[in-house]
Amino acid sequence: MNDLTALSIDRMRASAGEATAMLRSLAHEDRLMLLCQLCKEELCVGDLEARLDIRQPSLSQHLGVLRREGLVATRREGKRIYYRVADPRVQTLLQTLYSTFCTD
Repeated sequence: MNDLTALSIDRMRASAGEATAMLRSLAHEDRLMLLCQLCKEELCVGDLEARLDIRQPSLSQHLGVLRREGLVATRREGKRIYYRVADPRVQTLLQTLYSTFCTD
């Protein structure tokens, strides 16, 4: 194997690690639905709870996972915390999933 191929394999392995971490975060129906909503607009917990019918304790747990993974970011406005998608790769991936699974 030449040096160029070995370098490509090393880069692919590093990228595969990143991809599996992201996919692991998306591999829950509620987290996937949260990210789909947050791709459209920035929302607070109350808005997400009402739209998705996910109760607050579960919602907070899932948002915590997404924050730890760097997939969502927050902004505080008074007592409210607003969430948004932080990683543009998530939006690209969700657009692909949407066109594959959610359209006729």
